[in-house]
Amino acid sequence: MTEQAFRFGRAGHLVGIAGLPSVVSAQTGIILLNAGLVHRIGPFRLHVAIARRLSARGYPTLRFDLSTLGDSAASDESLPRAQQVRADVADAMDLLGKQAGCTRFVLIGLCSGAENAHLVACSDPRVAGAIFLDGFAYRTPGFLLRHYLPKLANPVRIWRFVHRRLRPSRQVAAPDFGVVAPPLGQVRGELAEMLQRGLKLCFVYSGGTSEYFNHRRQFRECYGAVANHPGTTLEYFKAADHTYILEGDRQQLVDTIERWLLLNLPQVTAGGSA
Repeated sequence: MTEQAFRFGRAGHLVGIAGLPSVVSAQTGIILLNAGLVHRIGPFRLHVAIARRLSARGYPTLRFDLSTLGDSAASDESLPRAQQVRADVADAMDLLGKQAGCTRFVLIGLCSGAENAHLVACSDPRVAGAIFLDGFAYRTPGFLLRHYLPKLANPVRIWRFVHRRLRPSRQVAAPDFGVVAPPLGQVRGELAEMLQRGLKLCFVYSGGTSEYFNHRRQFRECYGAVANHPGTTLEYFKAADHTYILEGDRQQLVDTIERWLLLNLPQVTAGGSA
């Protein structure tokens, strides 16, 4: 496996690192998307670890910066954000197609990267699968019970809550940089349509999502038939934080992604072997 830096895209404005296995041509390529404002290495070099493991398994990979993030410049196009993301990812697919012969792709994204992976998977026919790390989820009655009942059973927590409410606030609210999720019905329908098209979907939630996701069964509460579809996989790492700061948690995540890919989208080379 070799790693090579590329400047690419319709305006030559995108920068990425491709991991190219020794095989002449491989069918499935892996695209890793920015997590928020973190550049292409990912939080705590998570994307580097994922890309190198998968490239060693024969999957061409590309970790790159979207327009205006990291080392990538603006494209000088007046495009809405969603259209810009779709165009950037299409350029990334074109690059791996040219360099490694890939014809189908798996998108991997954390947080806002999962949002962008969802956005592209809705419309690009070359997407064969997606791994959503701490992607969309919605508070359900079950979530609220699990979240608040332990607090109600603790008098100290009740007193602190009341005390904070009664005390005048002198703090300025911090800006919220979180992902704004579309309506549940819209996302459920879009996921169902992806599965109908044959996509394989893997949803991974960490303990860092405790403010909106706190149990495996919540996934079924949110998504119903999507959760039961054979093309859907769910993993919940309650002990891990949102950015997988601990090496053991990162290792567990990389192992999980590797197993999922080998099972659901095994690599096929130009000779037709997996």
